[in-house]
Amino acid sequence: MTFTPYAPPSRAGRREWTALVVLLLPCLLVSMDVSVLYFAVPFLSAELAPSGVEQLWILDVYGFVLAGLLITMGALGDRIGRRRLLLTGAVLFGVASALAAYAQSAGMLIAARAVLGVGGATLMPSTLALIRNLFHDAGQRGKAVAIWSGGMMGGIAIGPVLSGVLLEHFWWGSVFLINAPAMVLLLVAGPLLLPEFKNPAAGRFDLPGSLLSLAAMLPVVYGIKEMARDGVEALPVLAVVAGLLAAAAFVRRQRTARHPMLDLELFRHRGYSGSVLMNLLAMFALVGSAVFFTQYLQSVRGMSPLEAALWNVVPTLAVGGMAPAATALARRVDRAFVIAGGFLAAAGGFLWVSRMTAETPLWIVPLGASIYAAGLVMVMSLGTELALGVAPPQRAGSASALLESGSELGGALGLALLGTLGNAVYRGDIDGAVSDGLPAGAADTVRETLAGAAAVAGELPGRAGEALLTAARTAFLGGLHAAMLGAAAVMVLGALLAAALLRGVRTEPPEPGEKAAGRGTRGKAPGCGPVTGGHESADTASAAPAPVTRS
Repeated sequence: MTFTPYAPPSRAGRREWTALVVLLLPCLLVSMDVSVLYFAVPFLSAELAPSGVEQLWILDVYGFVLAGLLITMGALGDRIGRRRLLLTGAVLFGVASALAAYAQSAGMLIAARAVLGVGGATLMPSTLALIRNLFHDAGQRGKAVAIWSGGMMGGIAIGPVLSGVLLEHFWWGSVFLINAPAMVLLLVAGPLLLPEFKNPAAGRFDLPGSLLSLAAMLPVVYGIKEMARDGVEALPVLAVVAGLLAAAAFVRRQRTARHPMLDLELFRHRGYSGSVLMNLLAMFALVGSAVFFTQYLQSVRGMSPLEAALWNVVPTLAVGGMAPAATALARRVDRAFVIAGGFLAAAGGFLWVSRMTAETPLWIVPLGASIYAAGLVMVMSLGTELALGVAPPQRAGSASALLESGSELGGALGLALLGTLGNAVYRGDIDGAVSDGLPAGAADTVRETLAGAAAVAGELPGRAGEALLTAARTAFLGGLHAAMLGAAAVMVLGALLAAALLRGVRTEPPEPGEKAAGRGTRGKAPGCGPVTGGHESADTASAAPAPVTRS
């Protein structure tokens, strides 16, 4: 019997581009599920009556599990096959969406959201890894990654809008049930259009390493989010410290394990390590600023949640073509300077937004957001494409997972640090406006958030309420300005780092025997190892001029 594994052409054709469309389905849905629940919280709270702690877990458990399992699932996909992992994740995601939609209690919804996180962690690294395996031409791969990046950004922006539309016509569970048909479509089209890829030389799965990666990511992300919400307290700090200790143990394990989950040699390639850092900084600014932009539209400009969500989509629509444009520009100019230019454009956008007031003409607000969003899309699409280009194809799953883990960590850090900066300025400014006549509980509510201040102001008579609301909005704008200036400073730092770290870095793995990439080879180019262990891999076939056959 002769088996001929799929050998992708040097340039992608109709099949590969159609497969990319299929891969956009999980990309859109996983990113949407991060934000789609925001508007549904009041509705599910009325029906399920979750406690305050349960409500926080309903919102956060998806992101916690997703972040914690990315590295594990990326390594698992390298071993069992990326298509198999993708389709398994589609089943999990679809079933968990149905369970969440019909949850009868807060505990059931939390459990369903956790399973959604497991499904999302299987889907995300698989999509990027399959793109790496399908598109071997650097120019085409850059376009494919740009489309993937646009799908990610679009999903995050569309999530709240879709949630608002569904909630106007259906019950709160519809925001989850919308995932199920898309997952069924993926399960039907995936086996027809997506070839299987695996690393035949990956060895046994590193279970201790997997547990250590989970023990590293979960406490760190949890601690950072808790500090962003409640300030620096003992438990979140201890969680971060515990996570960092687990991360150190994980790195040690990867250095000594016979079959490690991650190829730490990748970090010796400044193209890969630099790309992880660039994406981390971009997500730091993007996520850290998003909460201020949304609050500005709702609490300062007085928009409804759906109206604010629609205005949030404007920057995404405005910069839809920036990722392909950045890819085309990077073929003519050193991508280090294009990425640096993206960071500087983002810095300019954040400076623009830092000048907003309550009287700023409304059309100017999304224009500033579009400028920084355009810059960040350039950074993330080129950084992702570079990281995939320098990673060996057989390690694409774990390399993609680590890249996305860095992005998750960057978003959590941005939410914590920029949020803390903005809140510190807000509290400092509002303290002078809080009347001594307010009850202690009401004064504390005013000091916490602008939304809390608006609620208290609504209960005060006449001019007293108006004065408090005006003071709170002014204090919030002071915090917003400080956070945007902080984001701009980080963007300038990112531009300097991009120009220093990525100059001259190419997008392909090194030739045999080269040390430049930090992966000392043993006379073979990455991806050209033998087929072992009874498994056939398209990764090995893709490096050869003709399909590998086995009798």
